[in-house]
Amino acid sequence: MTSSPPTRRPRGMRCLATATALLTVLLAGVFTAPSPALAESAAPVPGDPLTGSGAVPRTVLTAAQLSSATPTDTVVDSAFALPPEAAPPALTFEGTLTLNGTATAGGYRKLKDPYGYSGAEATKHLPPFSATLVQNGSHLVPTVRGLRYTGNASWNLAVGAGRAWQEDGDGGRTRAALPFALVERNANCVHNGVLSFLFDASSVSQVRYQITAETCAYHQFDMWGQVAATYQPGTVPGGEAARDAYAAEVAGRLPTKPIAQLATDHPGAGVDTSRFGAGITPTALSTYGFYYDGVNYVGGCQTRQGQYPFCGQMLLPSYSTAKSAFAGTALLRLAQRYGTGVADQRLTDLIPETAGKRAWSNVTVNHALDMTTGNYTSAGFEVDEAGGTMTDFFLAEPYATKMDKALSFRRKTTPGSKWVYHTSDTFLAARAMNNYLQNRAGSGADLFHMLRDEVLAPIGVSPEARVSSRTDNSADGVPFGGYGMFWTKDDVAKFAKFLNNDAGAVAGTQVLHPGLLADSMQQNPSRRGATTTGSAPMHYQNGFWGQEFTSADNPAFTQPFHVPFMSGYGGITIAMMPNGSTYYYFSDNNEFSWTAAVAESNKLALMV
Repeated sequence: MTSSPPTRRPRGMRCLATATALLTVLLAGVFTAPSPALAESAAPVPGDPLTGSGAVPRTVLTAAQLSSATPTDTVVDSAFALPPEAAPPALTFEGTLTLNGTATAGGYRKLKDPYGYSGAEATKHLPPFSATLVQNGSHLVPTVRGLRYTGNASWNLAVGAGRAWQEDGDGGRTRAALPFALVERNANCVHNGVLSFLFDASSVSQVRYQITAETCAYHQFDMWGQVAATYQPGTVPGGEAARDAYAAEVAGRLPTKPIAQLATDHPGAGVDTSRFGAGITPTALSTYGFYYDGVNYVGGCQTRQGQYPFCGQMLLPSYSTAKSAFAGTALLRLAQRYGTGVADQRLTDLIPETAGKRAWSNVTVNHALDMTTGNYTSAGFEVDEAGGTMTDFFLAEPYATKMDKALSFRRKTTPGSKWVYHTSDTFLAARAMNNYLQNRAGSGADLFHMLRDEVLAPIGVSPEARVSSRTDNSADGVPFGGYGMFWTKDDVAKFAKFLNNDAGAVAGTQVLHPGLLADSMQQNPSRRGATTTGSAPMHYQNGFWGQEFTSADNPAFTQPFHVPFMSGYGGITIAMMPNGSTYYYFSDNNEFSWTAAVAESNKLALMV
């Protein structure tokens, strides 16, 4: 249930009508992305208005320190957070922020690096860093969200939406903070950071930055620094649309409450909320949450310097949850559009690179998604996934090399007869489905773009979740398929709600094939999928795992039931229970422990 093994080497309201329309949608329980018409109209300013006086008792990242300082270590992350006394911003930022000298600046402290990533100088510094930003109230919004390719030898980049506010000690300038993340090039590790600066109408102070958290099992570090920066003010093309879209995004997020509130909201259930997050080493737990009865009950986002200031926007890697959320879901969407026959399409009819490779004859899209191609080296549980062929596959950045490695396993048994886990099989399935889509919709079609436009955007996930890593370190490359997506906590809960509660429909329109979705969600007793190997065999179908629970697991489970779940390398689980709840966590100490959450959920509503 992993992917990408670590055995690789370095490398206030402006329109009442709009607000009413948004409220109507929310009350209907449908969280969709704003329609083009809505995005073009005036949207309200995002929530959380600032009401403080500006009398902030600041001793860390003072105005003097942001003007000239040489930091020697990280500081408490709360220094970057919006303080309770923050006053509304007096100034408005619109234009491009560029950090200068990042390639050699700052400090780096290795915490875990068994494969020598720290040997590359680029690993120890920020990549080229620039962001075009607009402001809506106190919200500072990048016009480009999600993964950005930098060309840096080690890092790609994502910049999230931050805040701007006024403090009395800043000499009339406005203070700003932004979340950002470094994403390992050609991989899925995410290292979350934050930056802060002061600005006036035409200039900025130096920018302080630090990274104190990650979701990455094999490369962990602290990074910090302070660099000169430039501000190029000016009207940003599309800026008004960016402001309005972000306001609509904030309004459309699922209601959230702290995880402890679950017990208060359901006092008769006897729920022990400490069991959520249990079994995971606390220092390895990026965050977790539990969606139930329309509420996303969330845990915090602990870093090595306290709580992450932008917990709701912490960027989380998909790893192999993409096998379900991208490849598996793409099949369900294609089947709804064109019929279930897409699952039976042969790879040799859709992938030109299979020409002359007899081992891939009679292997279908369904076989590849189910990990039953019949082609492998070892049938041992994830032995191949951790082996040399897969290491070469993960390391390969060019498409041609990655495809060659994916096709290098030899035929051992009849397709469909034996489950052997290979992330490369999902890559092949995604490529075959992409080419099938192009045959039906035209040569410009792209499988992930179909998923983005027809599934992800309609259910209202953030822009961060609408981008996939691709081959050739390029937005024009081929999506990885089995890993390389990104989540926020709201994205996870929305996507699980779409599958588990809304049965693949958006606003009454069926988006995913209902029959194949039911199979994937373990709702069809006669179609459980492939039986996995390992000490505790489970089921695997269309990129989704399935685990059976009985009274032997817990006496409270009076009737057997199955839980479909998504799983990712390092310690990532999204478990969608048959009582309509979902438990998720993201961690990086190779711990897969979530059955306690199933028992607590069963107290709220029996599994059926």
